[in-house]
Amino acid sequence: MVSFSRNSKSLIANWWWTVDKTLLVLITLLLIIGIFLNFSASPSVANRIGVGSFHFIKRQLFFVPIAYGMMLFLSMQNLKTIRRVSVVGYVLILFLMVLTLFWGEETKGASRWINFAGFSLQPSEFVKPTFVVVAAWLFDGQKKYKDFPGNLLATSLYALTAALLLLQPDLGMTIVVTAIWGFQFFLAGLSLWLVGILAVSGIVGVIAAYFIFPHVNARVNQFLASDNQLGYQIKKSLEAFENGGFFGKGPGEGVVKMNIPDAHTDFIFSVAGEEYGMFLCFVIVAIYATIVIRSMLLSAKDGNLFIVLAASGLAASFGLQAIINMASSLHLMPTKGMTLPFISYGGSSLLATALALGMLLAITRRNVHAEDKDETD
Repeated sequence: MVSFSRNSKSLIANWWWTVDKTLLVLITLLLIIGIFLNFSASPSVANRIGVGSFHFIKRQLFFVPIAYGMMLFLSMQNLKTIRRVSVVGYVLILFLMVLTLFWGEETKGASRWINFAGFSLQPSEFVKPTFVVVAAWLFDGQKKYKDFPGNLLATSLYALTAALLLLQPDLGMTIVVTAIWGFQFFLAGLSLWLVGILAVSGIVGVIAAYFIFPHVNARVNQFLASDNQLGYQIKKSLEAFENGGFFGKGPGEGVVKMNIPDAHTDFIFSVAGEEYGMFLCFVIVAIYATIVIRSMLLSAKDGNLFIVLAASGLAASFGLQAIINMASSLHLMPTKGMTLPFISYGGSSLLATALALGMLLAITRRNVHAEDKDETD
């Protein structure tokens, strides 16, 4: 029998008294909201493609307990284990990303998926959390060890990761990884003139992508078009928010979801807006914001550079992905096929988010740095 006494030495008891319960509650609430929204959004999509009303719901409910269990398990681990998981995971994901270039399933002009045992896996979803922790470790090593080329190694791995993402191509994920790598580099002590060079390089890269990738060109032009030339899904998405008002039409009463092909994935925030109104949308935004801000504040308390870089990077990538999804739904930026973390349908998205949040919960546990010291004593 597991004892939850503060004096207990068990893994679960130690986790219970050190994990940030506010973060745990908010993350759990986000997952519950996602289940309810999928029950509402996915049947119409499933019926439209002829796979049965509860096809997506059953698959989502299959992955939810796996993802949640994985998150809890990772959250119990010490920093040494988290670093090892990240390194092994990152190498494995890079290998799978290379495989997608040759044997990947092409969807909407991009090869990002690998079919395995009846399931489709998107390796690029997992590259963010693993790369963030590996980069944090390397940046920290640069500060700790005199001759260790941590900054150079982190930059080289970033270049390799970005190259593989662009070959798929996946510009949106490349931008997210670039932003997080730049953010971590800045926190690690990047000089201001290099910040300026990276900012200019990023702007030049985005402009170049507009001319190189046809799908980027089309999405930007569509975003800049007048109201009567907007894409079909964006028109319907904005209509959903308009129909919902402040308190929404009621659970299951939305009608726009019947006409949005990606209502259960890229545009699930629109379903929330129509059926539950701005009220739920504000709640969702508040949950994401609180998780990101609280994670960064918790990481700063320890004073350990690795913890600061890893936790801030994981929290920022989590929040940035949410911002991109919600901004796309509201026509505040060009559309991008990026899920709303822990809310949108998708096994790869759920598991990748669970991996990121599990590591985030572990890294932000009280006195987690002391556990590594105890092991080495």
